[in-house]
Amino acid sequence: MLRELGQKSVNIPLTRKLWDMNWGFVLLICATAAIGFLMLYSAAGGNIEPYASRQMMRFGLGMLLMFMVALVDIRIWLNLAYPLYAIALLLLIGVEVMGVVGMGAQRWIELGPFRLQPSEVMKITLIMALARYFHNIGLEDTRRIQWLIVPLFLVAAPAALVLRQPDLGTALLLVAGGGIVFFSAGVSLWKFGAVIGAAIPAGFFAYQFLHEYQQKRILTFLNPENDPLGAGYHILQSKIALGSGGVFGKGLLQGTQSHLNYLPEMRTDFIFSMLAEEFGMVGGLLLFALYVLLVLYGYAIAYRSRNHFGKLLATGMTGVFFLYIFINAAMVMGLVPVVGVPLPLISYGGTAMLTLLVGFGLIMSVYLHRDIDIPGKR
Repeated sequence: MLRELGQKSVNIPLTRKLWDMNWGFVLLICATAAIGFLMLYSAAGGNIEPYASRQMMRFGLGMLLMFMVALVDIRIWLNLAYPLYAIALLLLIGVEVMGVVGMGAQRWIELGPFRLQPSEVMKITLIMALARYFHNIGLEDTRRIQWLIVPLFLVAAPAALVLRQPDLGTALLLVAGGGIVFFSAGVSLWKFGAVIGAAIPAGFFAYQFLHEYQQKRILTFLNPENDPLGAGYHILQSKIALGSGGVFGKGLLQGTQSHLNYLPEMRTDFIFSMLAEEFGMVGGLLLFALYVLLVLYGYAIAYRSRNHFGKLLATGMTGVFFLYIFINAAMVMGLVPVVGVPLPLISYGGTAMLTLLVGFGLIMSVYLHRDIDIPGKR
């Protein structure tokens, strides 16, 4: 086992690494994705085409990438953290120059037959870059403001570019994901308090500079009944679907809100509402139980890592995964404004699925190389 081989893990045969893989974690990922396939089958009216079949293909490719990423030595990912972040930042700049417009926003780049959303890639590379930075400085340095200028820029630069697309939800996810790494690295709590204290009045000031549709989302969140057939339609129909499912749901393919086309975006952002209508509170709680186990696995892997880079990487990736779940669930319940954040492993989408599984691969790499001691100032 890798625990006995310690620092020589870089020379371990692939068969040994595959044997030491955390297969419980893999099984949970597959079980969660299977629920997504079932819901996409339902979204197509009881047909595997086109959504479920395409999602299965993406998941298969993503799982292959996950295993490939997991088998790479953690020290290689440490060395690649800054270059990968730079590539992702250049891609975000490329969106400004030659990005493809879709659904009113310029967020994608055409790469031959593929359409890439660089902001999804940045969610991964930002965590890697911050983990490397904080790995290389001492705990005392994190308490000095001058040492936080560089990581703050690492977060602010992509967040500003994503905000210009415009994609407020993803920009906030980048900031929140970066904040998780800052907290895990030992940045003092009073600094977070100062930032939040400054952000509240700044938010009121920035409201006037938001796009009209973004302002409407905030107003709709505060009072969706104001425009039930317009801006408030999404969230009101989502609440109806959630409530009509009851405890045990109406059954697969029996959801009236979804299959009578009242529920919008039911295969992407509001897929949890369809799940809750068809399988009720029990189905929703089952999905959340799988999510909780995945989050616990991620933090347990972070805790067991001997090197600080691995701890921060696994903590950050798990934190971003949790943010996806929390924001999407809160959004469809009307607890936060609609921001277009997919439900991980469930919502239909290519780039989000692939980058999420790459993130899981990095967590698995931390697990496989948990006993490697990487020199740093800690």
